[in-house]
Amino acid sequence: MREQVMLLGTATRYAVAEHARNRFAAVLIAVYLPVWTLLAYVSMPDRPVRLRLQATGELLVPRGNELTTVSGALNAVTLITGFLMFAATFNGSLFDRRLVMAGYPRPHLIAAKLAGLALASALVAAYATAVMFLAWAPRQPALLAAALFSAGLTYGVLGVGFGALLRKEVEGMFAIVMTSVVDIALQNPISSSSADSAITHYLPSYGAMQAATAAAFSGTSAPGYVLIELIWFAAAAFLGLLTFQWRTRSALPSTRLSTRRSRDLPCGGRCQKTDAPTAP
Repeated sequence: MREQVMLLGTATRYAVAEHARNRFAAVLIAVYLPVWTLLAYVSMPDRPVRLRLQATGELLVPRGNELTTVSGALNAVTLITGFLMFAATFNGSLFDRRLVMAGYPRPHLIAAKLAGLALASALVAAYATAVMFLAWAPRQPALLAAALFSAGLTYGVLGVGFGALLRKEVEGMFAIVMTSVVDIALQNPISSSSADSAITHYLPSYGAMQAATAAAFSGTSAPGYVLIELIWFAAAAFLGLLTFQWRTRSALPSTRLSTRRSRDLPCGGRCQKTDAPTAP
């Protein structure tokens, strides 16, 4: 048991260190997230927008710039966590495969990635929530942070899946960016006429968007929609970890296969190498 804990601790430490060495992600967190969130606030008109919130059934009238700030923060969090996990998976896939082939337990590597993702998502969500208070004060900051955190988890495991499946970095970046942009844009009532459509219920960040909007503008909590987002996270994690397991499979033939092939030899796998007879 102690050995298993040590293996998990070692894998988690290296996973966190890998994230900490990602300087581009640090720049995105420190610069892109506040600039994009605050730019959405100052550039959008502040006239009220009538909105029927599906999570609570309430008719809300938030300011347009405040509503766009919520979607902007959600977009920034999903992009950053998705990129962070994609980069770690893409750059470390060969090393992970070597570890597995050397006997390192695959579940420990998976658990370490999830622990690193949870830590990164928590930090980014807390930072994004604090940034929003520079512009205006959401009514339920704890629920808002929880919604951003759950969306970060979902896109983080999507990044793991993209990193395991795709062969080039530009492909992974494009996949993450387009998924997040389409997902968030379709749910923004200011930029999309389909925000109330049933199709939005099947988007990756639907639960997080509903919970975040309720947290920002309503006194009624919607924690059930955070659970919906966590269901999305669980489904995406299952698919992403399947791809991770596939990419870290051993390329060496199994012992059973080697034994079966040896039995097919004329001498049943017991052939001995003998020197060729020499002429007298």
